[in-house]
Amino acid sequence: MNPIDESEILSGLGKRVKLLRARRGMTRRVLAGEAGVSERHLANLESGTGNVSILVLAQVAQALDCPLAELLGDETTSTPEWLSIRRLLHGREPTEIERALRAVGELFGGAHGQAPGFRNRRIAFIGLRGAGKSTLGQMVAAKLSAPFVELRAEITRLAGCAPVEIQALYGSNAYRRYERQALEDTLQSHQSCVIATAGGLVGDTSTFDLLLANCLTIWLQATPEDHFTRVLAQGDMRQLPGNRNGVDDIRLTLESRAGFYAKADLTFNTSGKTLDEAFTGLMGVLHERVPMVETV
Repeated sequence: MNPIDESEILSGLGKRVKLLRARRGMTRRVLAGEAGVSERHLANLESGTGNVSILVLAQVAQALDCPLAELLGDETTSTPEWLSIRRLLHGREPTEIERALRAVGELFGGAHGQAPGFRNRRIAFIGLRGAGKSTLGQMVAAKLSAPFVELRAEITRLAGCAPVEIQALYGSNAYRRYERQALEDTLQSHQSCVIATAGGLVGDTSTFDLLLANCLTIWLQATPEDHFTRVLAQGDMRQLPGNRNGVDDIRLTLESRAGFYAKADLTFNTSGKTLDEAFTGLMGVLHERVPMVETV
């Protein structure tokens, strides 16, 4: 049996925690509070110097010739069928995984099993803050004479307070429940519309799958520097404490969510463009996918 590389396991665990935290848009303080651990302990965990007891679990898993997840007992290890699926998919190329996902979606009517024509009646913008989802979304909605829905505004209406207050008072899980309800209400109320989502919606895979299943999704992209500059120009200082590591934080968040954003039907980069240029280019991209959409 080969010796276990302790530094590799701990650093990998720390990176995974950071990526998952970034994907969900949670600060270290928020995560520490919800997990019931100190910020210092969480900082040690993310830096790769966390509780070494995880190494004991890794040694046991290696001795049993099973993944650590199987030892911990997540859903995908609960039955022989789940384990067979894990083994079948293990080590496959991303394109093969995507094909498998589409096949499962078609079998069970998931996000990838819906007819494009059905989804094209609703257009949803995804991406980080500062990409232009709200501004361009409103312009596209006006051009198409369709209702515009700002999902954050719908969350505020449902909860009676702003998203930041929801998370501060009730936690991120409560916010995700309101986000899910806001999307469900929007889909039920509008057969056609333009939706601007919150950047962290992809952190809840079930809600994101619901969006993919019912909307033509567009990932609005921008460089980390442009995201940062635009957010500051809007006066939005969330997750940018002191602005010391703002661009680095955005870069990490992009890294953690890129694989999810990439599931969008279309992508459009807004960096290096004026608002008018971005709108014209975006309408052109939409026209290529949905010919009934007229270009500007």
